[in-house]
Amino acid sequence: MMTMNLFQTAQYRTLMKEHIHKTIIYLFEQDQDFAIACETKHVTFDPELPAEIKETFNETVLFVISGYTFESAKINDEYFIFEAGFGSENFGSAVHVPLLAIKQIFVGEHPIVINLAESAIVPKQADKAKNSKAKNSMEALLNNPENKKLLKKKQ
Repeated sequence: MMTMNLFQTAQYRTLMKEHIHKTIIYLFEQDQDFAIACETKHVTFDPELPAEIKETFNETVLFVISGYTFESAKINDEYFIFEAGFGSENFGSAVHVPLLAIKQIFVGEHPIVINLAESAIVPKQADKAKNSKAKNSMEALLNNPENKKLLKKKQ
């Protein structure tokens, strides 16, 4: 069995989903702000974001879960859901993230969870993902000056 296939088994996917779920619950219990790096293609918004905002997202998007976003956040067995404002006009939307679409969880600048399981196993998408040039999630986090401020506050 190839190593990457090991991380796409039903057993590993279940293990990762539980780990992500329990880690987020733990962070809630500790009243600890955090950030999640997610696969954009699996994230949904209600109401849908305007195209000019969505076009700014890379294949991986980073959400900082703090302040009102932290207070509005909830989790169930399948999704992590929170409210956030986007763009210069702070367009409000409820964000629904399938747990396995969360690729990393950060506290400050430290990655505390790394998920190698695919959200949905589709061979063509998996090949495309291998070849993608998505920005490093920490680089994406630090590109936003507001995120830099939040990280500095937590240290």
